[in-house]
Amino acid sequence: MSRKPKKGYFVRGQFVAEGSEMDIQLKAELKGTTDASRTDLKRESDELQDLGKELLTLRADLFDAVGLPDKLVEALAEAKRITNFEGKRRQMQYVGKLMRKLEPEIVLAARQALEEQHKGSATEKLTLHLAEHWRDRLIADDGALAPWMAEHPDTDTQQLRALIRQARKDAPPADKAAVSQGLAPRKGRAYRELFQLVREHLGGAPDPDDDEQSEEEDHDE
Repeated sequence: MSRKPKKGYFVRGQFVAEGSEMDIQLKAELKGTTDASRTDLKRESDELQDLGKELLTLRADLFDAVGLPDKLVEALAEAKRITNFEGKRRQMQYVGKLMRKLEPEIVLAARQALEEQHKGSATEKLTLHLAEHWRDRLIADDGALAPWMAEHPDTDTQQLRALIRQARKDAPPADKAAVSQGLAPRKGRAYRELFQLVREHLGGAPDPDDDEQSEEEDHDE
């Protein structure tokens, strides 16, 4: 009894049976849809959609400098407005679709803008920590004034001394109940103004939250 011949074809002198692993691989290569390429495309698509999500957090001046197409700018603005979870998810899918159409140089500009914002945030955090350190040191130790003035000779010494004196005077007595509850004691205006003075000399921008808090406490008084 003769065996039924397998269906297939020859490639470079080699027989390839239909349905075999090699047959599937060759057909996928002809279509340009190999497993590797599908994986790469999926990863690239996910990365671009994630990049689109990050653009929602980008500072306005950096966002404008990227040069995104108007359609994508509108899509991102709409995504910010949507609060419904499912609606936002669908909108971000649309954003991802638009992101995949971007020219490589615009994608690169977007990544660079996000990196610049991240570096700026890290630098600002360091400045805040340093300002807090100097503020507390100046209030706690008279000897801290000389090294501060040596590093920042353009500081108004009279103003600095006045703020230190007032901050010490305003310092509330230790509240054991507040401490036990993990609550920080309320600070006076001089304490905040001393922080702002130190921060500005260290190169940090004024904190609008501190100004708002000052206004609220002025009203309370």
